[in-house]
Amino acid sequence: MGRKPTITREKLLDLAEELVRSGGAAALTIGALAQAAGITKGGVQYSFASKEDLVRSLIDRWTSQFDALMGEPPPGDPVAFVRRYIQATRASQQAMNARMAGLLVGSLKDPVHMQEIRAWYQGMFSRLDGPSPRARAARVAFLAVEGLFLMRINGIDEEGAWFAFLDDVEAMLSAHTAGPCQEGGG
Repeated sequence: MGRKPTITREKLLDLAEELVRSGGAAALTIGALAQAAGITKGGVQYSFASKEDLVRSLIDRWTSQFDALMGEPPPGDPVAFVRRYIQATRASQQAMNARMAGLLVGSLKDPVHMQEIRAWYQGMFSRLDGPSPRARAARVAFLAVEGLFLMRINGIDEEGAWFAFLDDVEAMLSAHTAGPCQEGGG
């Protein structure tokens, strides 16, 4: 009698990411994940009660990874925060391709996911609040990076231009925030 394979929740998430990476969001089903893991659908549902639970777990995993890449930027300096955000975006985009991002965007159809994403963005914007020129420049740079993200998932990166566009955002941020690093300066 052979030993039954042991598969962890993390391994299932790894396999789910690979399914999305290779086949897009439509390729991610409980059945496809079970087949990839060599277990039954019930085995997958032991860890993830539904496809929505699986998608939420993937999003939570990606969000946690992104937050870890961000680290804790200094409070009160929106420019430093956006520079950290750009660095984390660069690093996370090396691991996440457009198909993965498509799954994230597709999850917006779920009102619970949408509320979680709104809360995440509210937290981001609270770090960029203020009337100073530095805060304004940081907000515009943040919005530019988010716009690039949305454009990238629609295929703008076919020529590998993604990092050059992020370089442009960083250059503009530097040009518009040269001067004292204190809030209200520059």
